[in-house]
Amino acid sequence: MEIKLPQWYRILGPRVTVLVSTVDKNGNSNAAPVSFISPLSAEPPLVMIALRPERHTLANIRETKDFVLNLPQEELINQVMICSKPFPQGVSEIKEAKLTEIKAKTVSSPRIAECLAWIECKFSAEHLAGDHQLIIGEILIAEIKDEFYKEFFLCTKAKLLLHLTGKDFAIPGKIVHPSE
Repeated sequence: MEIKLPQWYRILGPRVTVLVSTVDKNGNSNAAPVSFISPLSAEPPLVMIALRPERHTLANIRETKDFVLNLPQEELINQVMICSKPFPQGVSEIKEAKLTEIKAKTVSSPRIAECLAWIECKFSAEHLAGDHQLIIGEILIAEIKDEFYKEFFLCTKAKLLLHLTGKDFAIPGKIVHPSE
């Protein structure tokens, strides 16, 4: 089956979904779900997210030079969808979704308490790529709840939201290893 080119990326799914939390210069919080995300480097620790230029998240990162990647679980799917709505500038998607902001350890943007992991980043670079703006962040600290990490991320226990398309998500079911 040939896939129409505007939807080509769906073949690379599912993709991990994060809630990118930011603040604007006035301290108003914001959160947006993002699944165009990739590690770029282990040393230095760099991550890339691709944002639509019209989103408040991008404007906030440009203003404050930081952001937090919050990893939501299956039970937060409705809150993630609330955060995807186009609220007016200054309205907190975090508060609208009835999520809890907690102070980050190294950046001005808040963490979202209900998530299972947090990656605090400072803005490093940006680049226009088609219909998205690539944002590279230097990771300052990464934390995960103890019950979800034993030598590697226990993704099946975590029930991460993996984005397929639109309002469609998948949840990891098992971990497999190659035969030796």
